[in-house]
Amino acid sequence: MTRAGVLKLGLGLLLAGGVGFWLFKAAGFEGFSAGIAAEAVLVVIVVGWTGSYLFRVVTGQMTYMQQRRRYRKEYDQLTTEQLQARFDALSPDEQQALLASLNLDESESEQTTKP
Repeated sequence: MTRAGVLKLGLGLLLAGGVGFWLFKAAGFEGFSAGIAAEAVLVVIVVGWTGSYLFRVVTGQMTYMQQRRRYRKEYDQLTTEQLQARFDALSPDEQQALLASLNLDESESEQTTKP
């Protein structure tokens, strides 16, 4: 959230508190009771919003995390398609040589990792 967004949110909460105060006063609350009631409503709203935010953080449903997962999935799919297209463009002999070298590399790496 930008600074301007935070300032707008703060101003909105301040105005909501003022409107709530006047609504409670119009509903028959007297003196400090209207202010306390308006403040209680704002506290419940802020605690509820904070709780929903924490829930999204814990469950991993934040906007950034969702965008990152979607980007990674699309990137992996595109990369796989491009690699497959490049492999298909090779001649059968080149494909076999590449596969043989990959199998050789895998067996070498397995031997170096085993004690």
